[in-house]
Amino acid sequence: MTIDVPLYKNKVLFLSQNFFIKDNRSELLLCAHKYDFDILFFSEVSSFVAAVESDQCKGLHVIDLDALHTMQADMQDSRKTLMLGELLQRLPSEQNYVYLQSARQGSRFLLQQRLVDSNCLAYAEKPIANDVLVDKLFNLFVQQKRGDMIRLVYLGELGDLDPAQLLCERIEVTQHLDAQTLHLRVKELQPDIVLITDAEFTRTESLVRVLRKNMEADPVREIALLQMQPDPVLTRRALASGFDAIIPMGDAGLLAAQLINRASKIRISRDLIGKDRATGLLNKVGLQKKAQELIRRAGLESRPLAFGVIDIDKFKTINDTWGHYFGDIVIKRLSLTLASQVGESDLLSRFGGEEFVVVFWDCTLEQGQAKLDAMRQAFGAIAFEVGTGELRHFSFSGGVASYPEYKSENELFLQADAMLYQAKQGGRNQICTGSSGQATKTPTASVGAG
Repeated sequence: MTIDVPLYKNKVLFLSQNFFIKDNRSELLLCAHKYDFDILFFSEVSSFVAAVESDQCKGLHVIDLDALHTMQADMQDSRKTLMLGELLQRLPSEQNYVYLQSARQGSRFLLQQRLVDSNCLAYAEKPIANDVLVDKLFNLFVQQKRGDMIRLVYLGELGDLDPAQLLCERIEVTQHLDAQTLHLRVKELQPDIVLITDAEFTRTESLVRVLRKNMEADPVREIALLQMQPDPVLTRRALASGFDAIIPMGDAGLLAAQLINRASKIRISRDLIGKDRATGLLNKVGLQKKAQELIRRAGLESRPLAFGVIDIDKFKTINDTWGHYFGDIVIKRLSLTLASQVGESDLLSRFGGEEFVVVFWDCTLEQGQAKLDAMRQAFGAIAFEVGTGELRHFSFSGGVASYPEYKSENELFLQADAMLYQAKQGGRNQICTGSSGQATKTPTASVGAG
């Protein structure tokens, strides 16, 4: 049985008759594939517009403006030049576009104005190297996502601010009224934004210093002062005390808009710090924060967790036999297989190299073993074409530990990793669990090329 899973999670539609990148198209595609997106090239406006209109995956739509000089408006048009205005009229207005232009074009302000007023997501200047372009496009994919929930703790009175409105934008607001216990609430909730009114700061100016000096303080967390009336002296004191930003208090709608913009920037920063570029999954840094939050939540709600560590079998052999590029493909396909079987409250991370971690919410040890084994079977069913007409199947091994038997993220990882070692030693292509060092394992399936 073969699982039909798209190889790349995102795609770019690229209108460019003359390929302009200073290296070559193959290298551009190779860079894009490593970031888990594909590029489809178009040389005709009509086919590009049709592809954009039918794009249901919210891909990026990139246009090389130099192509206008040599591109016919359509197959029947004998003209050599397509005017920018004609192109903009033909592009579907419900989509956004990334424009690539020469330095000469970039120097014309009226052209930039025309672009940004015409559904422009971004523009960039050529020449641009493959890896730089791909990195910028990846950042745009990140920015388009709604992203994770942003937690905001507010010290003081909420006034007319509507928490329900912010919740629709995935911003969870928690009001706190006691300045002397704010540091405890921040430790408990691990918010992304702490908002403190100027009245609270005036009463207790050590607030931010207490939050900042905690060795475990999140460096990405933003602490902002909500200032009711302009006061340059208070503003200077607040910045010297450690506030990241000063937000003037306008009406509730204006404040909500400012908080939504700040939340968006924090999401981008967290994605770039806490996500693996190749797969889009949590990396080691992102997993640690999320796992700690999930363990705290499990403790509060008395729920079990199953913590699984998996590793692709004989991955070095895969790289040595078919090349590192093919090894990257195997990793991407595994990430897609795992992602399709995790729940909304579960965590999935590419922990490093060919090693992945999955944390199942409200899940016992036995249930976690069963879920991880179902993933193992799904991955083992995928046929990889290693040569013309030559198919291979690969496998992974895994280990599972459970909360509350093991209390911390580190303890859970060490136990699950020990069980992974047992699975490897026992013949690979199986999932092992254990309590107090006694390992149990799933029945070993026939091992393929893995």
